[in-house]
Amino acid sequence: MNGQIKLKLGTLLNDSSIVIQCHDTPDADAIASGFALYDYFSSLGKSVRLIYSGKNTIDKPNLLLMISALNIPIEQAEHAHVDGLLITVDCQFGAGNVSRLREDAENVVIIDHHRQEIFDIPRCEVHPKLGSCATLVWAMLREESTYSIPQDVQTALYYGLFTDTNSLAEIGHPSDKDMLESLAPDLSLINRMKNANITLADMETAGLALLRTSHNAVFNYSVTAVKPCDPNILGFVSDLAIQVDAVSSCVVFNIINQGIKFSVRSCVQDVMANEMAAFIAADVGSGGGHVSKAGGFIAESALRLQEPTLSAEAFLLKRVHQYFTDFDIINSRSHNIDTAAMSKYQKKPVTLGYLPSLALAESGSEIRVRTLEGDLDILASDNVYIMIGIQGEVYPIERSVFEASYDTTDAAITLIAEYIPRVYLSASEQNFEILERAAGCVAQSHVSVLATPTEKPTKVFTKWHDAGYFAGQPGDYLVLKESDPSDVYLVRSDIFNQLYEAC
Repeated sequence: MNGQIKLKLGTLLNDSSIVIQCHDTPDADAIASGFALYDYFSSLGKSVRLIYSGKNTIDKPNLLLMISALNIPIEQAEHAHVDGLLITVDCQFGAGNVSRLREDAENVVIIDHHRQEIFDIPRCEVHPKLGSCATLVWAMLREESTYSIPQDVQTALYYGLFTDTNSLAEIGHPSDKDMLESLAPDLSLINRMKNANITLADMETAGLALLRTSHNAVFNYSVTAVKPCDPNILGFVSDLAIQVDAVSSCVVFNIINQGIKFSVRSCVQDVMANEMAAFIAADVGSGGGHVSKAGGFIAESALRLQEPTLSAEAFLLKRVHQYFTDFDIINSRSHNIDTAAMSKYQKKPVTLGYLPSLALAESGSEIRVRTLEGDLDILASDNVYIMIGIQGEVYPIERSVFEASYDTTDAAITLIAEYIPRVYLSASEQNFEILERAAGCVAQSHVSVLATPTEKPTKVFTKWHDAGYFAGQPGDYLVLKESDPSDVYLVRSDIFNQLYEAC
């Protein structure tokens, strides 16, 4: 997570006794995250317990296999006495899905990947954009140079992410992908746990769910409610629904602790599942994944603030319908944008990053750049340069356009990013942060663009990426280069104000 971890595990060593608590009725991600922390603190000689509470005992076959095969020392402790440090993992102390084992919160730590709902505990590490809590714990462990993650813990972390992202189909955050590629799990055990995941009762749940589907014939989407079940059943049902000839995109959901879990599928170019998931969860949760498969979570508390009277199904139907009716769609190769209504801007002297694609790979080789928005594949050539924006956005630019628009500089690159992009080279199996090879550049003062803030959510199919699109929200800027009207793109409002000024 590129230095975004604020709470260092090494600062939690003052207590000799540590209790790690998963949420009630823990899933694989909670167990894996707790197990990894248990192993870390135990390796340093601490007295550690890994526990969960609640009336339900762990009984799912895949979880029992996971606990047994990896020797995970988790115990059910309804009325545990907690001395020393209490760490709640994959949950937040004081929230409704975790039993409260002590009255005071003085010596409590929160490590979670869900939307933050507890704000009065200072020692917390919460990253709701991650696909799993296992990813967060892995990132925290990487910060501890004296600890090497053993294979049983690697296997647990892998399976935690696997189950929380519908068999890895709904991974969206680059740190999730980084963890996957760094781990060396016991794949034979992973396969055994995969094959122990769905029960006969789950199959019946999936079958009944398909009978409770709302279908929109105009936009060819469906929304399906599933009764409470293992979240992985959502992916199973959505994979079936997307194969229906009258369905080109679908949303499948169920109610779980503290919110709504949902899965999204798409098989058409103008609906990217990851972007649709983010739209559905905007302001009430988090969503992301792949272009064709994605998912997300909506926090019940946030939903009630937004829509106090709507049911979960009514809310999802409303959001999905808004998604299809609210967007403007612009194709850079065939647009009819009214440039007379746009204002003229020039770039500010902000130091951006750049590098020629041939500085990374031979001509014709594929370069994969991992960013917060997803993986970007670029074919190396003498005519392609790679730009790095101030918030870690990455985009290709023609060499001739770069040379006519930017001057190189030795000044430090301005970068304020949650995730620093990484380069992956399949030919050499190398990967590294892009800033290790990048140099600085500043826009020439004569370069100008036409821009206007958008009034509606907007999708733009750019000249560089016409197989997909870039999406923006109202207030983001639609930008068109005066020198090349086919070069149309979107810039987030906060980034635009940092990069451009009126002229």
